[in-house]
Amino acid sequence: MAKSYLAANFGFMASTMLLFGLLMSSLHTTSAQIGVCYGMLGNNLPPRPEVIALFNQRNIRRMRLYDPDQPALQALRGSNIELMLGVPNTDLQRVAANQANANTWVQNNVRNYGNVKFRYIAVGNEVKPSDPVAQFLVPAMQNIRNAIVAAGLGDQIKVSTAIDTGTLGESFPPSKGSFRSEYRPLLDPIIRFLVNNRAPLLVNLYPYFSYDGNSGISLDYALFKSPNPVVSDPPLQYRNLFDAILDAVYAALEKAGGGSVEIVVSESGWPSAGGGARGATNIDNARTYNQNLIQHVKSGTPKKPGKPIETYIFAMFDENTKQGNEIERHWGLFLPNKQPKYPINFN
Repeated sequence: MAKSYLAANFGFMASTMLLFGLLMSSLHTTSAQIGVCYGMLGNNLPPRPEVIALFNQRNIRRMRLYDPDQPALQALRGSNIELMLGVPNTDLQRVAANQANANTWVQNNVRNYGNVKFRYIAVGNEVKPSDPVAQFLVPAMQNIRNAIVAAGLGDQIKVSTAIDTGTLGESFPPSKGSFRSEYRPLLDPIIRFLVNNRAPLLVNLYPYFSYDGNSGISLDYALFKSPNPVVSDPPLQYRNLFDAILDAVYAALEKAGGGSVEIVVSESGWPSAGGGARGATNIDNARTYNQNLIQHVKSGTPKKPGKPIETYIFAMFDENTKQGNEIERHWGLFLPNKQPKYPINFN
């Protein structure tokens, strides 16, 4: 009796410990889904070490860098911040030209920083079929991947590229999602690469632009505030635009042979100023969107329920020297003095 009681008790304790471990693991997973994009197109931004310290102070555990800025990489040493590092579009031709160039890029920007926690290399950002560098994108991805594998980092660092949702031809309802025919010659080899290497697709996803360009979309639906389903796509129901767009990309991937590919949302956010057709660029909407986004991505989409969505908010700071429309310069979460532009909690 004593033996069986002990065994039963040990079994109970072991299962309790296992459940506790799974719970802690799940808490860690959900709390660590959010990263922030660190763009540097500003002449008033804090020094890199102060920015890395701010990430840590605010419990932001992941970062996206758009190019291998050496002072930022130095400041990231030993920080435990997981990094998505970009190969800029301007480097694609050189990296694609031969394996030696890609090896040098990886040596200089990855291997030389052994105590930086690289998570992804994002080769190119929003490359379009008409871009002169489009022909170099997949060869550059392959060469960077070869260099990462040769460095013994193939299991640790995934190689991908970031697309925008302008790649979608059809997106409503989400299950009808499909890529534009003119994008398929560019996307199909990318999808094959991702399937073969079990790497995620990076997607820059902005409900703001869909809302601003379509008077039929309600602000509550765009800001995660709709109390009831807004879009019915039987058997699924959608209460927010973010999920609808993301699941449309998943549907498009399935139709293009990428059903096994996960999506990482490599940019999402809401501008706090800068105009817009529907006048929705203000501090309150930016705060509402980003705070609700942080909470929402813990729980998945209707198509992928319960699966947390790794997401990177754009951006850490307003970038006052960024080219383009005024709206491009007002996406920051923090002011140049490192104070939050509005209250936001990353936990």
